[in-house]
Amino acid sequence: MVDIDVSDQKIVTAIQDLVEVCGGQKDTFEGELITQQIQTSLRLLTEGHNTGQLKLITRALKEMRYAYRIFNEYPSTHRISIFGSARTPEDHPDYLAAEQFSRSLATNGWMSITGAADGIMKAGMAGTSPDSSFGLSIRLPFEEPSNRIIEGDPKLIYFRYFFTRKLMFMSHSDAIAVFPGGFGTLDELFEMLTLMQTGKGNIIPVVLMEGPNGVYWHHWENYVEKNLLDNGWISPEDIGLFYIAPTIEEGVKHILQFYRRYHSSRYVREDFVIRMLSPLTEKQVEFLNQKFSPLVQKGSMRLSAALPGEDDFLELPRLVFHHTRKDLGLVRVLIDEINRF
Repeated sequence: MVDIDVSDQKIVTAIQDLVEVCGGQKDTFEGELITQQIQTSLRLLTEGHNTGQLKLITRALKEMRYAYRIFNEYPSTHRISIFGSARTPEDHPDYLAAEQFSRSLATNGWMSITGAADGIMKAGMAGTSPDSSFGLSIRLPFEEPSNRIIEGDPKLIYFRYFFTRKLMFMSHSDAIAVFPGGFGTLDELFEMLTLMQTGKGNIIPVVLMEGPNGVYWHHWENYVEKNLLDNGWISPEDIGLFYIAPTIEEGVKHILQFYRRYHSSRYVREDFVIRMLSPLTEKQVEFLNQKFSPLVQKGSMRLSAALPGEDDFLELPRLVFHHTRKDLGLVRVLIDEINRF
């Protein structure tokens, strides 16, 4: 192990010169981020990491870079990730429901993201046009990596690691639809719910659906309520992070309603900022302050224009408050209330 300080000015200057040679600007925030990435890579040389660790880090970075580049080439208003079993037959009620669901959302301008395999993932693409589908395929020894619908499409991305693949699902999804499946499906569902519950992921609609007369999600909900909620492992508001749709039509309606007024949200220092497509009235804000006071650390909810430090969607009206950074399930209820006004 070599003891080298990658923060040494000579090394930093050499990196910054390389950034400039490659078309970047060293004095910008983006240039600083690239400088930090290179410094981090150089530390891998000085800290004695083994070959296996270096290969994993390198492959993961390559996967993320390539996937982000592909998504950036196809901007869209809204995208939905559709999860479910790769083993669902094409004549199964769940397959037909997933195909109908994806077709209905596509008519409303949504793009779909699936795992690119057969079963529910194929159904999620069958209901849309090729231009409206992304496939995030994982290399497995016992299943075909992609179905015939997405095969050869430039929006088909192959992953070696589940964690980089799931990152792309979450970071590019404005909603999640889950149909019955096995360990992988439930892993994806619980990870999405965990990220929202802990504030590590954006709050988005999570809709659970299946074919007519199915009981999969009612059995799953019974497990969640009896083993998680009744034991205090989750809060009552966390149940609001998902919605079991009685029909495909209700599932689509639930997703579209979520974006009726709500646009997006983020933290700006201590403030939680909810950006909206249309403004609220002072009377409506007063109602929200009374009903959702447990979410406010200090002060009260207030209407606002874009805050200093924000750099996107500056034209949209805001609802701003100093959030406790807890009870994210209750924040989901707050968003529903904003949309119902």
